[in-house]
Amino acid sequence: MVKQITIAHALYNNKEKIFINFKYDSATIELVKKIADAKWSQTNKCWYISYYAEALQLIKNTFEAKGITIKLLNKYEDVINPSQVKIKKPIDALPNLNIEQKEKINQFNYWLKSKRYSGSTIGTYMDSIQTFLRYYSTKNLSEITNEDLIIFNNEYILANHYSASYQNQIVNAVKLFFRNIENKQLQPELIHRPKTQKLLPNVLSKEEIKLILNAHSNIKHKAMLSLIYSCGLRCGEMLRLKPEHIDSKRNILIIKQSKGRKDRITPLSNKIILMLRDYYHLHKPKEWLFEGQKQGEPYDERSLQNVLKQAIGKCQIKKPVSLHWLRHSYATHLLENGTDLRYIQEILGHSSSKTTEIYTHVSTKNIQKIISPFDYL
Repeated sequence: MVKQITIAHALYNNKEKIFINFKYDSATIELVKKIADAKWSQTNKCWYISYYAEALQLIKNTFEAKGITIKLLNKYEDVINPSQVKIKKPIDALPNLNIEQKEKINQFNYWLKSKRYSGSTIGTYMDSIQTFLRYYSTKNLSEITNEDLIIFNNEYILANHYSASYQNQIVNAVKLFFRNIENKQLQPELIHRPKTQKLLPNVLSKEEIKLILNAHSNIKHKAMLSLIYSCGLRCGEMLRLKPEHIDSKRNILIIKQSKGRKDRITPLSNKIILMLRDYYHLHKPKEWLFEGQKQGEPYDERSLQNVLKQAIGKCQIKKPVSLHWLRHSYATHLLENGTDLRYIQEILGHSSSKTTEIYTHVSTKNIQKIISPFDYL
């Protein structure tokens, strides 16, 4: 089933808000709750967040990464009244899969698992291929051609205003399915794929980072946020850490099976080692470095998001800061301190140097040396 949210830029209590509406789904609700100031409007029966310059991009980053499409009810620069926000809940009108399709999809799932694709990747591909095959439920798989792929793109994806990332996701799944399950080569290149948006990473100043990391007096909360920033960790990487992954004698942190199923090491500062020792003596974790309320279970991702949310509130920072901003800030600050891009690439676990090079566009080290001709007037 294709998940979709509808958003509208509207006034609520004489203040600009962004309304978020969708068909009831517990997983989508959990994603909404991760947005710092998301609230439920009982009057309008939908969620909303405050309007600010980066709000739309925050929503896109939150939902599109999970394969959820976004539909704009009105032009983003326009503001409407809540009474005009009549958002139709998306209806899944596609027919059910036929018996042949179900069998082939099960084979595809088995093949993906045998290739050791991650659980999230398998889920994404499975949802995508099911959508495509449901669109052609009256056709035999052997009859599906490149022309059908083009028709699907125009009459389903484009007609429903689904995002470019979702379009590429569907095309990749279809290509993989037919090549490996049907032994049939479709040509996705016949579809003019949209250019991927090139967005700059969000970066905080060193002063803002210091405020956030010092906001909590709770040593556990302080250590978690500090470790993410000091090692440039992804949220999932931090939550999967175990005490034995800390090598204080060599001043390194060992990260096991991160994105792309790769192990890597990152340098540990002396300050974070001392902080972790204080935390360890107080909490004495058993299996996971940071455990949840129940011993033996890792700390919950949503709870960690709330830890950051509380820190931001204490600092009175108005930016929609996420945990990934700490990783972006770490990489940018390394670059500004003169660290070579090749080392930053290794530390962050990037497969391509092009991914790391994006931080050169947000580093202010050289830009601040440029004198505006305005100053000479």
